[in-house]
Amino acid sequence: MEYRRFEDTIIIRMDPGEEILSTLNDVALREDIRLAEVSALGAINEFTVGLYDRGERRYHSNSFAFDAEIVSLTGTITYANELPYLHLHMSAADKDGRVFGGHLNRAVVSCTCEMTVRLIPGEVGRIQNPETGLNIFQFPGQDA
Repeated sequence: MEYRRFEDTIIIRMDPGEEILSTLNDVALREDIRLAEVSALGAINEFTVGLYDRGERRYHSNSFAFDAEIVSLTGTITYANELPYLHLHMSAADKDGRVFGGHLNRAVVSCTCEMTVRLIPGEVGRIQNPETGLNIFQFPGQDA
């Protein structure tokens, strides 16, 4: 992985074998990212995405192991418990154009991943919503 910071934007190149979430987390720690928007494209060969079941209050995950193109990868970086909190969703297409996606749990780069991280001035945390069980945005001054 290599990256460069250009004012309020970080451009990251991830290489074969690197896991997208852990690599992005490393950059978020190094650069002390408190709030950012993430987008990416590239090629992967293993990934796990899921769907949150509100009734069960848990994620149902689907894992895939085939060459795929990232059609869309988007999300946010915030902070929770003094650590980066990555919330990403991804869609990826197989060789026949079928698309699989959801909340990103894991993805391994096969060729490259080109990521843009747009830094946003400020800080947003996370708080668990008792109604849904999800960790939602907690804005400065909002009670826990």
